[in-house]
Amino acid sequence: MTGKNNIANIAVAIDGPAASGKSTVAKTLANKMGLIMVNTGAMYRAVAWATLRDSIDPNDASAVIKMLDDVDFSCGVEDGLSTILVDGFYPGDELRQDAVNQRVSRVAAISEVRELLVAKQRDYLQLGSVVMEGRDIGSVVFPDTPFKIYIDASEEVRLARRSAEGLDDAVAKRDAEDSKRKVSPLIIADGAVVIDSSEMNINEVVVAAIEVLRERGAPAHMLGE
Repeated sequence: MTGKNNIANIAVAIDGPAASGKSTVAKTLANKMGLIMVNTGAMYRAVAWATLRDSIDPNDASAVIKMLDDVDFSCGVEDGLSTILVDGFYPGDELRQDAVNQRVSRVAAISEVRELLVAKQRDYLQLGSVVMEGRDIGSVVFPDTPFKIYIDASEEVRLARRSAEGLDDAVAKRDAEDSKRKVSPLIIADGAVVIDSSEMNINEVVVAAIEVLRERGAPAHMLGE
């Protein structure tokens, strides 16, 4: 169920702000359901990482757009998880470094970047059913899917989670940048069910998510029923 109405495979859209727990929830959910887990944030981080590698100012949209023509961003699947290579190289943990964190929202605000990556994200549905997490999955990438979940958490909880990961980026700043950008801002998509994970562990969030999918008519075999 995509913007193009692919009826063969389904897309579970998991949106939410930074450190809401959506990546872990999406990965656990995909594993339980036997679906491909797609981390779209890693795709935007890969573009941000490339600007860092090539000494490109992320505020210079024309330079970033030109880079898109010069750099090969290759998406695939390995062990059920999405992968992203930059000119055949996997940046790995470098995608999580502070320098990339500081650039990713600015890079993601460039419409040409989003157009490129959204097309790649939709292509995953040709490979199978997916659990895809990000910030505009239910609103832009797969607006027609009935399986939309928005994972949220308080700013304090999300900041503590980032600190526990050894990261000190300001989630409030990321929230503002992602929510106020003109292109595909972070919003709660129409029809999405909000799950506040502030006082929940991952298993509890996953159970809640599965119940949402059951109520929305997800195939029983995918729910382990």
